[in-house]
Amino acid sequence: MIKGSVSMMLLGLLNTADMYGYQMIQEITQRSNGTFLFKEGSLYPVLHELENKGLIESYWENTALKRKRKYYHITKKGRAKLSEKLRDWQNVVESVDSVLKSF
Repeated sequence: MIKGSVSMMLLGLLNTADMYGYQMIQEITQRSNGTFLFKEGSLYPVLHELENKGLIESYWENTALKRKRKYYHITKKGRAKLSEKLRDWQNVVESVDSVLKSF
């Protein structure tokens, strides 16, 4: 469930804008108020998996410091997968809420 949540969060971020890896780490940390703290070593395997599945694409872009930075972009297939994951997530939340209401 955690791995699926990471994929969903990354697809969600990329649905708002193209981003590079470290930028995604910072955004997730900020948006989760520090609850989710990813290291590059745990983020990039998930990004590579998403790319291999055709859910995201990557491209290189020069920075102001004339260094290249790898950006990621969500694909049409990725947007469809994100919608599916969000529906599944909503079902999980509703189911857990139903169970907890009895306590």
